[in-house]
Amino acid sequence: MAADRTGQIVVAFISERTGEDAEGYAIAAQAMDALAARQPGYRGIDSVSSGGVGITLSYWADEAAAVAWRNHPEHAETREAGRGRWYKWYRLHVAEIGRSYGWDRG
Repeated sequence: MAADRTGQIVVAFISERTGEDAEGYAIAAQAMDALAARQPGYRGIDSVSSGGVGITLSYWADEAAAVAWRNHPEHAETREAGRGRWYKWYRLHVAEIGRSYGWDRG
């Protein structure tokens, strides 16, 4: 069932990985997913990757929750590791969702 995300904050993280330390990346990604899920205001995540390019959308109740995630010490530490090891580049976009709907095949 599709979630109505109207009014939530979406953080879009688009990146290209270096291919270095795939095991370390997988461990860190799993840890960050689990850590984010425990943060106040967390509303979910969608992620896809192909050919080294990935798009991750994280959803937050409000701007304060998204900023708190950005500033979380463990997240900041992992972000620095990503800049040094796992990513060629990344882009981050933050927006409020003005309309949200979905469809599921029955």
